[in-house]
Amino acid sequence: MSPEVLRDVPVLETDPLLDDPATRIVVCCGAGGVGKTTSAAALGLRAAERGRKVVVLTIDPARRLAQSMGLTELDNTPRRVPGIDTAQGGELHAMMLDMKRTFDEIVEAHADADRARAILDNPFYQSLSAGFAGTQEYMAMEKLGQLRARDAWDLIIVDTPPSRSALDFLDAPGRLGSFLDGRFIRLLAAPAKAGGRAGLKMFSLGMTGVSMVTGTLGKLLGTGMLRDVQTFVAAMDTLFGGFRTRADATYRLLQAPGTAFLVVAAPERDALREAAYFVERLHADRMPLAGLLLNRVHGSSAGALSAERALAAAETLEEGADGAGGPHRLAAGLLTLHAERMRVIARERRMRDRFTALHPEVPVAEVAALPGDVHDLAGLRDIGELLAAQPPDPQRS
Repeated sequence: MSPEVLRDVPVLETDPLLDDPATRIVVCCGAGGVGKTTSAAALGLRAAERGRKVVVLTIDPARRLAQSMGLTELDNTPRRVPGIDTAQGGELHAMMLDMKRTFDEIVEAHADADRARAILDNPFYQSLSAGFAGTQEYMAMEKLGQLRARDAWDLIIVDTPPSRSALDFLDAPGRLGSFLDGRFIRLLAAPAKAGGRAGLKMFSLGMTGVSMVTGTLGKLLGTGMLRDVQTFVAAMDTLFGGFRTRADATYRLLQAPGTAFLVVAAPERDALREAAYFVERLHADRMPLAGLLLNRVHGSSAGALSAERALAAAETLEEGADGAGGPHRLAAGLLTLHAERMRVIARERRMRDRFTALHPEVPVAEVAALPGDVHDLAGLRDIGELLAAQPPDPQRS
């Protein structure tokens, strides 16, 4: 059953968005567990099979994207996806963010060989690059900037990190960029120059105050720690300013024409609340919102039979089941299942309607709940078809 038409709410049309050569970046964002990775992969596949040269960047620890695309693994290097229809001249590449490797690439790209080696081998840097608060979100932005600068693809689709809050993706560049500027250098350099126990105490208190040291770094606290910090600061001194510059540049890229945000949600209270927060933040930051993609929406081909009528009929059949036996009980059971499904549909519609009442200007596309998980290209194509088969926009009729 196709999704119920949303009155007075524009319909999100994904094919025109993907086909438009002016669309260069699509960012799929939202709460965890709502299908961002599958949505990003499905959109990437559909765009490629409609003639675009696409790369999908995922930050998905479950590696579902690699499995669904028939790849044995994904890493920090874009890999071409086999088995897609290339009749229209498109290509599909996929990659998974390697947080530490991306940090290493920044060092290698902005330092000479000797200084880069000194940084990469430094124990403090190794802990920093693996355990910095917000590093995953920041490095996702860095990788996006790298991919766009290469200009090897005409469409980049980003599956944002599975953060506690979807807003972390937007906040990370400014937060981490601010920390990795001159104030950060002074914070590290001051205790390193002080030396001894006083310096160690000063360093520990300073870093604790900004909550940026992980348990991994704690293992380094010892006689060689200050020397490692001092060496690290000396080697990185000329690079820190670049973090802020690149963070600002990527933030502007997200605001620019050619970028489109798709907020992905499920028809559940928490997911739609997070989606509403994200929509408001995108508007506040003047970022281009394409619409809401609502996943796993339930429907019924027997929607005319309400839950109440189905339960009443089931009760009548149960009362007369003694004489009829199994057939009546089977029919009663099916009616009860239908009633439960109709209640799920009603609850999802209430959740959806609350969102659209708050944000009637946001285009919406619904994807019906599938009977099983998507694990191959055929499943991704099915999702792409469902996205394309939205009911007509009621505002254009």
